[in-house]
Amino acid sequence: MTIAANGKIQTATLLSAIVALSACLGACASDPPMPPPQAGLRCVDDSAHCISQREKVFDSYMADKSRAWVKQPAAPEAHASGVRLFALSKRRKDLTCDELQHGKREADAAPAALRGPGGKGLTPAQISRGVMLAGDVGRELAKEISKRCRRA
Repeated sequence: MTIAANGKIQTATLLSAIVALSACLGACASDPPMPPPQAGLRCVDDSAHCISQREKVFDSYMADKSRAWVKQPAAPEAHASGVRLFALSKRRKDLTCDELQHGKREADAAPAALRGPGGKGLTPAQISRGVMLAGDVGRELAKEISKRCRRA
């Protein structure tokens, strides 16, 4: 909190602190909040909970008519979960050439991201599956690009 020279708490700071505290207390008093759908991108094990979270993310991607998710940055866990890569594969016929190119770059970069420092919490099997899926999706996107997109 910020205190003014006369010792009074500034109104805007007090108001924002009250709002933050109310949100925290509201969350503590009710059921635990549901994680945002993107939480499923970091949930990489095969537990029922993680599978459910990944399904929610995938469904939200399939329902997103704007396909804004295509150009959002992806962490190595997102590649290991397979959700983004699988969604790129399933939506490839709907993607613009720019989105296809972006997806191809993501798929091509995924193996290095999975094997790099960002993937250090992943198991070798998770990395391997992610690398194989990225290769498959990269090839599918390349075919779609060659069919529909002009080279600049």
